[in-house]
Amino acid sequence: MNKRFAGVVAAATLAAATFTATTASAAPALPTCTNPGVTCKVGSTSDGSTWKIEVPHGWNGTLLLYSHGYVPPTSPTGQPATNPPADDFQDRQTADYLLAHGYALAGSSYPNVGWAVKEAVPDQVALLGEFRHDFGRPSRTIAWGHSMGGMITADLVQTFPHLFDGALPMCGILGGGVGLWNQNLDLETAFKTLMQEDPNPAVSGPASALQLANVQDANANTGAAEAALAGAQATPEGRARLSLASALFNLPTWFDPGAPEPGPNDYAAQEQNQFQALQVQVAFVFGFRAELEHRAGGNPTWNTGVDYRRLFRRSSDRAEAQALYAAAGLDLRADLRAINQAPRVTADRGALRYLVQNVVFNGQIHVPVLTMHTTSDWLVPVPHEQSYGQAVRNAGNAQLLRQLFVHRAGHCEFSDAEMLTALNALIARLDRHSWPTLDPASLNAQANQFGPSFNTVANGPVTLPAPPAFTAFTPPVFLRPFVLPPGARPHSARGQWPQGHGHDGGHRHY
Repeated sequence: MNKRFAGVVAAATLAAATFTATTASAAPALPTCTNPGVTCKVGSTSDGSTWKIEVPHGWNGTLLLYSHGYVPPTSPTGQPATNPPADDFQDRQTADYLLAHGYALAGSSYPNVGWAVKEAVPDQVALLGEFRHDFGRPSRTIAWGHSMGGMITADLVQTFPHLFDGALPMCGILGGGVGLWNQNLDLETAFKTLMQEDPNPAVSGPASALQLANVQDANANTGAAEAALAGAQATPEGRARLSLASALFNLPTWFDPGAPEPGPNDYAAQEQNQFQALQVQVAFVFGFRAELEHRAGGNPTWNTGVDYRRLFRRSSDRAEAQALYAAAGLDLRADLRAINQAPRVTADRGALRYLVQNVVFNGQIHVPVLTMHTTSDWLVPVPHEQSYGQAVRNAGNAQLLRQLFVHRAGHCEFSDAEMLTALNALIARLDRHSWPTLDPASLNAQANQFGPSFNTVANGPVTLPAPPAFTAFTPPVFLRPFVLPPGARPHSARGQWPQGHGHDGGHRHY
């Protein structure tokens, strides 16, 4: 597991802000400056976030604005600002490499933890103003970020295209906020229904207490889900039902980058990998939902009109679930019917409007965007890339988008070499005004040139060698996308709200 996201997993067991410059020694909560060979400024904002800017003496004119990922609401506020990916763990290899090659770095902490998208975007825009005030206008500004920070990166170039020249969203929530949390609701619905179908009281008992939306007690909700999950994994029938719930989420079947990928027909191993992923996912879908609902002022998700049989037919995990149901002697059609007959959830209009604004995508990009995703990302599954790519194509902007894939398990499990190779490809696109060669063999050869220390990934406390693994890959379809039509603006959108009848959730536009 990548150490940049170890805290996430541990937690699971446009008015600009006013910036006040200061020094690293003025307050312990501020970021620290560790590279003596650069000009470093840190500061705080009126909304309570902090920021950090590093500019090398031989600055090449390019600024890289980094947006960090989701910090669980169980974490303390006041997280330090980070610039490049691993700065918050004092792993300065990528940062110092970029600074040595003339790039300036900047990033803000956001004022709070959780789904801080609404606050992050103006903080990042305001930081650009601070940078220009202190160091002048960059000749080129590139947005980049991981996970929720990848979504914020895509939001920045969608909402403020005039401020950026390119973007590199990595492992991003590119299906957008509504798509993600509707996807989570589908997993919740299937999980609760199927666990209640299990005759084992250790499974069905805890599941009956689960709240799918309007969560009152996040800890209790997560605890009930964890208990039902553990009970289900103990029997063939429970494991089959977990595979069906996973299929309606398109959950990948490879969890550990340090272990071999299960074979295409090794369904027992695939389900075991999904079980490991679900041990993390249940905290997000059943627990962290409460923090989002508090921000949004209600429940922003719905599954009215969704036909889960149709979603299952389009799932990349369909064969696994079918095989495990047959082995367990269960009736798959009966369980799908039970899910379709389960009580449905409707969205609160105001809460949905909040999540649309924070944020969904319309495919309107005006600068080159290069995305990167692992093929077996179990936290933000790779179908998010399919949803984003389709939105961009629908808007007629396919020439501005390229998508890279790394054959590896894990969320944001990229080596430094792979990240720098992707960044170099985006810069080459800006230099040449056309995309460079992006075939996997060429990219892997470029990544190899960075040497052994750049070609590793962190798996918990262990650092693993990670040979470059760019691959040709077509992501599975996002089962229930939610995107804006071309031209619609998330921050001013109203539109038609989801109706309660006759819609399978496959092609909803706002």
